[in-house]
Amino acid sequence: MRRKRKKTGRLLFLSGMVISALIIFLGNKAVVKTSTDEYCASCHMHPQSTQSWKLSTHYDNQQGIHVHCVDCHLPPHGEGYLTEKTMTGLRDIWAKTFKDPESFNWEAKSQIEYAKGHAFEASCIHCHQNNYPLGLTKEGREAHLYYERQAGELHCINCHITVGHHDPNRLHAKNIDFGIIETAEVALYTEPGVMNGFNSFTEYIPGSAVSFEMVAIPGGTYQLGSPEDEPFRNDNEGPAREVKIIPFFMAKIEVSWREYLAFFKQTGAQGKTADAYLNVNQGDVDAISGPTAPWGAPDQGWGKGSLPAITMTHHAAEVYCQWLAKITGKKYRLPTEAEWEYAARGGTETPYFFEGDPKQYVKQGLRNKLFGVDTTGINSYIAYIKNSGSRSMGPESKMENPFGLVNMLGNVAEFCSDRYAEDAYSQYTNGPLTDPKGPAEGEEHVIRGGSYRDGADNVRCASREPTRSVPWLKTDPQMPKSIWWYSDCISVGFRVVCEFEEITADQQ
Repeated sequence: MRRKRKKTGRLLFLSGMVISALIIFLGNKAVVKTSTDEYCASCHMHPQSTQSWKLSTHYDNQQGIHVHCVDCHLPPHGEGYLTEKTMTGLRDIWAKTFKDPESFNWEAKSQIEYAKGHAFEASCIHCHQNNYPLGLTKEGREAHLYYERQAGELHCINCHITVGHHDPNRLHAKNIDFGIIETAEVALYTEPGVMNGFNSFTEYIPGSAVSFEMVAIPGGTYQLGSPEDEPFRNDNEGPAREVKIIPFFMAKIEVSWREYLAFFKQTGAQGKTADAYLNVNQGDVDAISGPTAPWGAPDQGWGKGSLPAITMTHHAAEVYCQWLAKITGKKYRLPTEAEWEYAARGGTETPYFFEGDPKQYVKQGLRNKLFGVDTTGINSYIAYIKNSGSRSMGPESKMENPFGLVNMLGNVAEFCSDRYAEDAYSQYTNGPLTDPKGPAEGEEHVIRGGSYRDGADNVRCASREPTRSVPWLKTDPQMPKSIWWYSDCISVGFRVVCEFEEITADQQ
């Protein structure tokens, strides 16, 4: 009896060993099978992911090495590989089964902020253990030294996002060809636009074929800031102050790439020529030094033309205004914060310049979560996170505000001339104040209007934010960093204003 029990125990033990070995063997087979590139492609929903991978340096390289999907999108073995693989697999199976690929915002998912959550830095380091290989350029050594000094602030793909999935519109190098555009023979303006009293006018940029509309903004008095009961109000929007604004002109749309590249071509180091000024006698415009070549593609590959110019620094925007003032003989500059809000409101006192409660546009509350957000109204006027596709849009896509301005809210946020202070309005005495210029000191400047990345709560007329100079230059590898271009800010631009000086009869 005892021998029989012993024999049975041995059989059970051996059976358990065999079953365990079989489970391990089959489990390993399953892990290997489901980790192949072909298996990933069979379920993965991202369009063109396989094609862009095969065009990347992780697949198409001189060494003939193929870096596989799991080499980047899962951590190394022994560092949570199986756990992350299980979670990723379940998520992808759910998406494949129940989601519509057309419902995904692929533009947003291709941005670095999202991609950092799906590419493991430990995997980058597992393969690339030497940051200073033979043949690395001086610029590369400086960039990697900067990366090491950031102590976890940067992810490898902040700079190398295209090594795994090729994107011809993303360049990680000095873009020496940016703004140098060969065009057919076109007539160039030789004189700036004419300001005929206080009426809207068309401005012409001499030495270029570029023009833009300036809208006459009548003076008036309004409440700067938001009332305490406004939905989603922030503390920096108050206390509301009565402000008086004198008449001025404001650009109908944000400064476009077409306009900004005229400045870049005439003043930038690689494109500057004297020919542009032969018929212009408005001062020593040649003395203005414009932007150096940018790092990467400032337009993000979205296109230029009438799209708003982005990624330039506040300094660059101010120099643009100085150049525009000299070349046209007018007083161009950035708007003050008070001018900007006055123009955005267009004579209204509501959160937006059109009817609508911010609460109805935000997915908060039981009703909105169950039945969706009511976007009636807001879609006609504002390019924001729900309708922008996570990129900037041209002016033709939205309707004007009561003053005839386009894209004052959303699309891209806009620089103001004011220094930023959280309590700026508290520093003002009781009004009415006439054309306040903001605090005398401050490290950052005001940006207004929200952008295509923001929700309806942050594109209200009173919403305000500061620039963030240090974070917006985090991945600029140059030493010193550029004073002209932000490497990490793709949702801020600007528009210009022009001061109105009434011309008397004896001056004509």
